[in-house]
Amino acid sequence: MSSQTRQFDTIVIGVGGMGSATCYQLARRGQRVLGLERFAIPHEHGSSHGYTRIIRLAYYEHPSYVPLLRRAYDLWREIERQAGERLLHITGSLDAGPEASWVFQGALLSAREHDLPHEVLTGADINARFPGYQLPADTYGLYQPDGGFLTPERATIAFVNAAQASGAAIHAGERVLDWTATAGGVRVTTDQGVYEAESLVFTAGAWNATLLPFLRGLAAPE
Repeated sequence: MSSQTRQFDTIVIGVGGMGSATCYQLARRGQRVLGLERFAIPHEHGSSHGYTRIIRLAYYEHPSYVPLLRRAYDLWREIERQAGERLLHITGSLDAGPEASWVFQGALLSAREHDLPHEVLTGADINARFPGYQLPADTYGLYQPDGGFLTPERATIAFVNAAQASGAAIHAGERVLDWTATAGGVRVTTDQGVYEAESLVFTAGAWNATLLPFLRGLAAPE
């Protein structure tokens, strides 16, 4: 092992929305954490760029998401307090489609199963309440007052600042070239150095496939 190889408990590859939060949560638990980001923080080449991202409790995908969302809301408020900045904006959310659609029926199932406050609105109701919409009359919508949006780039910065305050090392503009398993964990080689850790977390989104070849053809960014 090179005398220049630095040791960590965990290395996180990709410091966007997911990676920055991972670095923070690990560092606040006392782990020695290294976050590696090939671009700037934040940047426009991944999933966490832009001004807003939707968040909602009434997940139409499956009711099992709702407990995770309740916990997420608590954690968003926690990082807001630490950052001294508003990141989660509650505006209400609307999942709409034909009455039999997965979007409407799935959101309704989640709301009913977890006793979430909600309203069922027709297309006419939606158009009257939210004039920006002109939906067909046969549309049904699930309005959930706890939905809203997040500011992903500001959130990424908040998580990075909090992670660094807890002792994490965050390297922007450092590209991972390769990684390999070792007897004690992993070794990661970048264009600027070599690092070792007991564990490795990939949060590089669409870039994961470049370092995890087995994902090619299985995980396709959309």
